Amino acid sequence: MPTPRIALVIPAWNEAESIGAVLSEVPPGVVDRVFVVTGDSTDGTDKIATGLGAAALPQARPGYGAACWAGVLAAEQAGTEIVVFLDGDYADPPAELPRVLAPLLTGQADVVLGPRDLAKHPEAQRLHARFGNWLVLTILSLLLRRRLRDLPSFKAIRMDCLQRLAMSELTYGWTTELVVKSVRAGLRIVEVPVAYRPRLAGQSKVSGTVRGTVGAAWKLCTCALRYARWRPAAVSGGNATGDAEHA
Repeated sequence: MPTPRIALVIPAWNEAESIGAVLSEVPPGVVDRVFVVTGDSTDGTDKIATGLGAAALPQARPGYGAACWAGVLAAEQAGTEIVVFLDGDYADPPAELPRVLAPLLTGQADVVLGPRDLAKHPEAQRLHARFGNWLVLTILSLLLRRRLRDLPSFKAIRMDCLQRLAMSELTYGWTTELVVKSVRAGLRIVEVPVAYRPRLAGQSKVSGTVRGTVGAAWKLCTCALRYARWRPAAVSGGNATGDAEHA
């Protein structure tokens, strides 16, 4: 059986100080295409990405989900069968790609989540961000009757499964929607912990401040509640190119 075509999608808005290091750590031969979604970056992130062989993509609207969608659309057009996501701030180690992809390539999973292992770098996630993440995960466990370790930026999914989810979030609620709908759709989810590390420069656009973390936690909680009753059969013709609602 031929090896599935794999695309790596990296949302990277104004990550010029880290995107080069991220791309240099992508193991050769693991993915077929690399799409760096730079949006309206003003610091030359796109030039660095293209200089290192990646395709730099704009996005139609601001937001993490919109960036992921831009990458998904490009991957879909390239005939990709598996799409994997990680952030462009260096916190997600690309060297873990083979481990994250393994359950998909061996047919053991439809979705792989890379929960953040903070054992080596506990300072990589601030306490207020940890609490916000715990709160959202606790709500999800009550709603879905399934305990998950994290809502990670490092994750991979089969394209045909992603198309079934009829994704719509354009903000940082995108991962929550993906996880909730994957559970509701009965997809096989495998968690592969990855060694999370501090971002290379600057601070997180979401969890870098207490105010940002509170706003993110509220958004993720509302996303969890919104999609907790979602059913695949209730969505007709859902696919990766469908219209996205703004949330």
